[in-house]
Amino acid sequence: MPTDIVRDAVRRAFAEDLTGAGDVTSLAVIPADAKARFEIRSRENGIVCGLQSAMEAFIQAGPDLSLDVLAHDGDPVEPGDVVLIVDGPVREIMLAERTALNFLGRLSGIATLTRRYADAVVGTKAKIVHTRKTTPGLRAFEIQAVRAGGGSPHRYNLSDAILIKDNHIAAAASPAAAVRPAREYAGHMMVVSCEIDRLEDLSSVMKAGADVVLLDNFTLEDLRAAVVQAAGRVTLEASGGVNLDTVAAIADTGVDIISVGALTHSAPNFDFGLDAV
Repeated sequence: MPTDIVRDAVRRAFAEDLTGAGDVTSLAVIPADAKARFEIRSRENGIVCGLQSAMEAFIQAGPDLSLDVLAHDGDPVEPGDVVLIVDGPVREIMLAERTALNFLGRLSGIATLTRRYADAVVGTKAKIVHTRKTTPGLRAFEIQAVRAGGGSPHRYNLSDAILIKDNHIAAAASPAAAVRPAREYAGHMMVVSCEIDRLEDLSSVMKAGADVVLLDNFTLEDLRAAVVQAAGRVTLEASGGVNLDTVAAIADTGVDIISVGALTHSAPNFDFGLDAV
């Protein structure tokens, strides 16, 4: 991650904690000269992500802390595995503890869930991708976590590609009617994707110039039919109704992409702890 993005996000996280007199608990309880060594340990099985942000939290907490990182984003971890060691003034460590663990827990949770989806489609050509259903202000971090878990990138923002969805279609009268002006606007350098919810619309949006067709809430039978009809001429993306119980069957239909909003909007927090040693 670019250092300035990480630095700014951690600074904003600290701003939520550090108002008024600061960490009054540590000021009241911990002697100013107290020093100790702490380890961040995993408490479950999964994929670690967010170490850069955790490190930045300790860096911003104080100049006298020593850091030793023992893992990399994307590494599998088990209960008890140490991913980061911090040594120095205890007040500074306590200042950074929750911010560091929040980034690690959130991003490792996304990476771990993504790995489960990616593992479920092994042996097919389908790629698991994220959506824009991300935490405001943390999209870059959460997309990084998806990639650390074995997922692939989708649109990062609204300017990356043209993606025509149901409300655009409602304004344009039909999927094909929306694709035609989009194709002219995009030229040859930008991808045009169009969502459809009926197999009957596939042929017309292909003829209108779509590069990608998003098959929204299609049955498995219709997904297979779409793959046959498209015959590789467009990229087919399946969306809607995707979960860990259904994703393997969706991938087996032959679609190219499976987009999963749950990767970022429903990933459970991963459990890390900071323990004195």
